[in-house]
Amino acid sequence: MTLDEYLSSLAEPHPPAGLSQYLKALWLEKRGDWKQAHEIVQDIDDGTAAWLHAYIHRREGDQSNAAYWYSQANRPVSRSSLDDEWREIVEALL
Repeated sequence: MTLDEYLSSLAEPHPPAGLSQYLKALWLEKRGDWKQAHEIVQDIDDGTAAWLHAYIHRREGDQSNAAYWYSQANRPVSRSSLDDEWREIVEALL
């Protein structure tokens, strides 16, 4: 899947079939379903999920929780805009 295809899929009512759990979580979060996105990433125990977890808490406005998850992901706390970080993660995962 290309970035353009992923972005276009955001207009659809459901995420595309075959997405990784990470990309599904980002798709849901971008569509406003923070809770479901959070549920997906909190059940995965790896660095990528920790990065998504950090981003999701940052989007929520919970900076201290986000900082914890950035440390779990071995990444610095993002200083980019939320939309730029979302895109950065999507591009890294595609």
